[in-house]
Amino acid sequence: MDVEAPKDDEQRPAPPARGKAMQRLLVALNCGMLTLGTTGGPLLSRLYFSKGGHRKWLSAWLETGGWPLLLLPVAASYLRRRAQDPSAPVVLAPPRILVAAAGLGLATGADDFLYAYGLSFVPVSTSAILISTQLAFTVLFAFLIVRQRLTALSVNAVALLTVGAVVLGLHVSSDRPAGVTRGQYWLGFLLTLGSAALYGLVLPLIELTYKRAAGGGRVVTYALVMEMQLVMGFFATAFCTVGMIVNNDFQAMAREARAFELGEARYYTVLVWSAILWQFFFLGAVGVIFCVHTLFAGILIAVFIPVTEVLAVIFLHEKFSSEKGVALVLSLWGLASYSYGEYSDAKAAKKKAALDAQAS
Repeated sequence: MDVEAPKDDEQRPAPPARGKAMQRLLVALNCGMLTLGTTGGPLLSRLYFSKGGHRKWLSAWLETGGWPLLLLPVAASYLRRRAQDPSAPVVLAPPRILVAAAGLGLATGADDFLYAYGLSFVPVSTSAILISTQLAFTVLFAFLIVRQRLTALSVNAVALLTVGAVVLGLHVSSDRPAGVTRGQYWLGFLLTLGSAALYGLVLPLIELTYKRAAGGGRVVTYALVMEMQLVMGFFATAFCTVGMIVNNDFQAMAREARAFELGEARYYTVLVWSAILWQFFFLGAVGVIFCVHTLFAGILIAVFIPVTEVLAVIFLHEKFSSEKGVALVLSLWGLASYSYGEYSDAKAAKKKAALDAQAS
C-alpha cells in the first residue's frame, strides 16, 4: 500500500526491481478501475434515466456514494503501519491536506450534479463526446496551476476537441431522446460541458495537493492518496445528500422503484452497481494522477470514448448520427495529437537524461 509517488525523471533514482513491479501493478490496477468506471458508470446512469428514473440528486449521489468501500484498504494500511510501529499515526495526511481534500470533495459533488443533470437530457453517446473536452480543460488548467507546458500539439488537440463539441451543438434536432424538449437538450448539453470544465479543473488541483503534501520532505504514498479520496468522496456525497434531502429524493425512491420499467429489484441493482463503478472511476483517476500525472488521466478518460459510444448503441439502442461520427473523429484526432506530443516529449527527455548521464 505504501508505495511512493514517482518524481520527475531528473530527480528519480533507479528504484529496486520490487518497487518497479509494485509501481507497474498500481498503474495497471488504477488504469483498470478508471476504464471500468469511464465506460460502465455513464451507461448505468443513463439506463437509470431512460427506464423511468428522474432524481438528478440521487444520480449525482451515486457517483461518489461508494466511498465507504475505501474504508477497507485504508484500515488495512493503518493496521499494517501499526504492526510495524505501535506509535504510527491513524491518519497520514496532515490537516491542511485533509482540508484541501474536503474542498475538492465539495467541487466534485457539484461536478457530479452537473453531469447527472446533463445526462438526464442527452444520450450517453453525446455526453461521452462532450466529456472528452475535459482533456482540453485539463490541458489549460494544468498549464495555469501546475505549470505543465503547452505545446503546438496540445493546443491543436484543444482546438479539435472544441470543434467536435461545436459540431454536436449545431445538430441538436437529430439527437434528442424521446420526451426531451429542445430547451432541455440545450440545458443538458451546456451542463455536461460545464461538468467537463469543472472536472478539468479538479484534476490538476488534485495533483497540486499531492505536491503540497510532499512539502517538507514528506513521502506521498498510495495509502495517503486513498485517505484523500476517502475524504473527497465523503464530502462530495455529503454535498449531494443535502440536495437529496431538500429535493425529497429519499422519500421518492420507493415509489420510483415500483414504477421502474425493469422492475423494482433491478432498480436497486442499477443503483448499487452504478455506485460501485463510479467509485472505480474516481479512485482510478486519483490513482493514475498519483502514479503518472494529471494529463495521462485525462488521456485515459478520453481514449475510451469510442468504447462508450459502441456500448451505448448496443445496450441502450441510441442513434449514432453522422454528426456524432464527425465529432468522434475530431475528438480522437485531438487525442492522437496530444498523445503523440506527450510521447515525443518523453522520448526527448529520456534522450537528454541519457546524454547528461554520459557527460557526468
